[in-house]
Amino acid sequence: MLKLLLALSLLFLNLYACKGGTQSCKQKVFDSCAITEQRVQIPIQNNQLLIFSRTPPKEKILKHDPFLSLYIIQDTRKFKYPFKINNKLSLGLIGVDNHKAIKGKIVKKQLGLENFAVFSQPLSSPSVLLNSCCDLEGIVTERGIIEKEYIERFIKIKNVSYGDFGIRVKDEKSSVVVKESNPFVKLNQLKVGDIILELDSKRVKDSASFMRDMLFGLVGSTHSIKVKRENKILTLKAITQKRVDNVYLEFLGLSFDKNLLIIKIEKKAEHFELKLGDRLLQANTKYIKDAQDIFDETYNLKNPLNLLFEREHFQFFVKVN
Repeated sequence: MLKLLLALSLLFLNLYACKGGTQSCKQKVFDSCAITEQRVQIPIQNNQLLIFSRTPPKEKILKHDPFLSLYIIQDTRKFKYPFKINNKLSLGLIGVDNHKAIKGKIVKKQLGLENFAVFSQPLSSPSVLLNSCCDLEGIVTERGIIEKEYIERFIKIKNVSYGDFGIRVKDEKSSVVVKESNPFVKLNQLKVGDIILELDSKRVKDSASFMRDMLFGLVGSTHSIKVKRENKILTLKAITQKRVDNVYLEFLGLSFDKNLLIIKIEKKAEHFELKLGDRLLQANTKYIKDAQDIFDETYNLKNPLNLLFEREHFQFFVKVN
């Protein structure tokens, strides 16, 4: 039995062993100029660069993910040894920049597009997360780590978009619990406090994997969600909507900037008679500072919502059902 275990262990190590290692990964990052001028620019296949940047690169942009601040541009240097996404089991992770390499592990998974992953050791930003074979595991930003699943999807899909059921979730006592539910999302049957048990007849293990399944879903697709609500087991229907920013009124056809100024009005919202540049001030007499304030006023909405806007120093109300 012992010999069998030893043989399996050796086989396992041979399968996942490589000629990389901390020093060679550090050298590859340096040689590829993957981190330069405080910007991550990782050579990937097809002579392209995967970039993380808060500001648009000056080079020609081939693809952009506005939620994760990722870009793809042409690699004019055509680095001969591009980084690959690791699709195998990792024996260890290394955070690498131009000066050092630190071993560790991910202690908190990426939860959707707002909460990035956390490493067991302090890492500089920007840097890259690699396995011992120098394959890509994540990009280290000031907000945390963008994990490989999100990076791989961004590289593969033609048009960047994400799905949404209109909810946000959290892990609570080994359960996945709905912490926010947008009342403006069409046919959203989920409520704050629902414990999510299954998605499409598959057990939901944690919030990170549930958010990935929701975000990576096909827009317009229908799903069944089994939940526990006040000691009752319910099977609900969810339709994947196209993900928008976190100001909940965008599902009504209104888009806002960070200062809550209207920057886009879709046809379905024209009947509100609002104009570009109108600024949202209040919801049901409460002053609004950000998306969380809107959520607080709307997630359990039963009556029409009265919104106060300002236009050229003139204030007026708009009623939303």
